[in-house]
Amino acid sequence: MKLKKLAKVLLVSTLAVGLLTGCSSGSKDDKTIKVGASPTPHAEILEAAKPLLEKEGYKLEVSTYDDYVLPNDALADGSLDANYFQHIPYLEETVKEKGYDLTYCAKVHIEPMGIYSNSIKKLDEVKNGDKVAVPNDSTNEARALKLLAKQGLIEVKDGELITVKDITKNPKNLKFVEVDAAQVPSTLDDVAIAVINTNYALNVGLNPTKDALAIESSDSPYVNIVAIRTEEKDNDKIKALTKALNSDEVKKFIEEKYDGSIVPAF
Repeated sequence: MKLKKLAKVLLVSTLAVGLLTGCSSGSKDDKTIKVGASPTPHAEILEAAKPLLEKEGYKLEVSTYDDYVLPNDALADGSLDANYFQHIPYLEETVKEKGYDLTYCAKVHIEPMGIYSNSIKKLDEVKNGDKVAVPNDSTNEARALKLLAKQGLIEVKDGELITVKDITKNPKNLKFVEVDAAQVPSTLDDVAIAVINTNYALNVGLNPTKDALAIESSDSPYVNIVAIRTEEKDNDKIKALTKALNSDEVKKFIEEKYDGSIVPAF
């Protein structure tokens, strides 16, 4: 009888230790916010928010990604608590395509897409048959084509997710090179002009307000947002992340760090 009683005591003690350990681990996880981000400017902006989150008792862990696919995959499978690299149309397209239950909790900044060149100084120098590099993902390609159309280089159909197949007029017979958004800067020596997302332009030392031949207007609808799983929208740490990224301190950091090439959206 004593052995049985001792076994029961040991079992209860083991369970209690397990529960306490589990609670401790869960508490630690609840105070750690894992965010995936593009290196520039997103990860830099997150670094500016870190001290604010630390004051609220949270540890911010930032993982950087050089593509536009993996961060949403990692968010959907629970590897990340949030990601910060994309605009609303891209998130909506990903949700539609993959069926992920994702939404966003904060609008942070706008990155005006620009047209760049290593060979010409003005867009009227573009010649017949020149090559033009554009991103190959649906939302950013549409965005690039609309910018080119606004500059009078082409005409396109109305619509959100237009592609090169929707070009209705191409008076200079431009040849379009469609590549991954992160790789567009690497094409600059091989094309006449390239339409580059600001984060990738900054990565290679290009300043949109100084180096671009043309950029999107400041009222661009492509606001960069913090994406989260829909079920987590009322989570305390998500609320803390939103508060930090929409703070006066982060706004001041964006304005001073990027000197107008990136604009706060809050």
